[in-house]
Amino acid sequence: MAQGAKGLFSRFKEKLSGFKEALSSKIAEKVSLAEKKGETPAESGKGLEADCKAISASLSGASPVNPPHGVADNKPKSRFTFLEKAQSLIFEQEVILEEKDLEEPMWALEMALMESDVALPVAEEIIREVKGDLVGKKRKIGADTGAIAEQSLRNALLTILSRNYLDFDEYIKSKEKPVKILFVGVNGTGKTTSIAKVARYLMNQSYSVVLAAGDTFRAGAIEQLEVHGNNLGLKVVKHKTGGDPAAVIFDAIEYARAHNKDVVLADTAGRLHTNINLMDQMRKIVRVTKPDLLIFVDEAIAGNDAVERARLFNESVPIDGTILTKTDADAKGGSAISIAYITGKPVLFMGIGQTYPDLVKFEPEWLVDRLMGEAEA
Repeated sequence: MAQGAKGLFSRFKEKLSGFKEALSSKIAEKVSLAEKKGETPAESGKGLEADCKAISASLSGASPVNPPHGVADNKPKSRFTFLEKAQSLIFEQEVILEEKDLEEPMWALEMALMESDVALPVAEEIIREVKGDLVGKKRKIGADTGAIAEQSLRNALLTILSRNYLDFDEYIKSKEKPVKILFVGVNGTGKTTSIAKVARYLMNQSYSVVLAAGDTFRAGAIEQLEVHGNNLGLKVVKHKTGGDPAAVIFDAIEYARAHNKDVVLADTAGRLHTNINLMDQMRKIVRVTKPDLLIFVDEAIAGNDAVERARLFNESVPIDGTILTKTDADAKGGSAISIAYITGKPVLFMGIGQTYPDLVKFEPEWLVDRLMGEAEA
């Protein structure tokens, strides 16, 4: 798998520290209050005070009355054994968090998400997931109370990111050939380069690929795709600048059928959803070529702007998935979290560099590991 920059989502990881600290502080507060009352945070009458008395009695050789769970009634063999047990009793305590306990941590989490460019509806859904995971359930207190916050957030992110997941490899494998994939998006977001990266990805899995130069508005776009085609040794179907893009892509599909090619990857002119003429042209392309996948390409570093563009584009011409480019330069991670939730369509790939291999197939676990700082980018 290609490797991106080490700074991947560094801002997101940094912002999460406030949430972890707030939750850890609240847990410590509950433990301290329970200790003063002679109770554990989860169960009255079986607190640290009773545990410590049991250990003390065992250390002196006396048999404690009703020793707590985990403390033996027999005379200790060594002081070290009981120090271990004392530590175990502290770390294996349980805490039950109530909704009021989470007000400050949830505020810290919401701020962290919003400052990381997570779209508001997505941030609210993550908050709901985290609350549902924490409120009213026993949580074992370990040496690192921040782990409780991390695990809960990790679960919430996995739930959100897995909701619209599509396995690209399985999709290509199962579809009738040639599989027709159309790439759309605004100018300058790395659409043509992403096409070349996807072509290389498919070739590495022994699929044969044809490229269609459907961006007939700019001569430079046709030339750019031809350069990629030459680099990869692929056929590029093209017409003259200013030609009908639907005709170009249709010809590419016919060529693929005639030569038993597996996949057609078609470029299109960059456009905004507000350009009525270009959106009408896109609808014509879709009507004529009947693509299996219409993939929207945008930059991860655009944050909420990318999410909004994907939403509006999806309303104009329904997309089937997204590729996020320049993820290696994205310190916030908000668009990667938000875009699938907002559009209801999956993220398929993430670009993490400039070369052909710098493309990662989207997997929820891969992304969450890096958002949470649990893996090298």
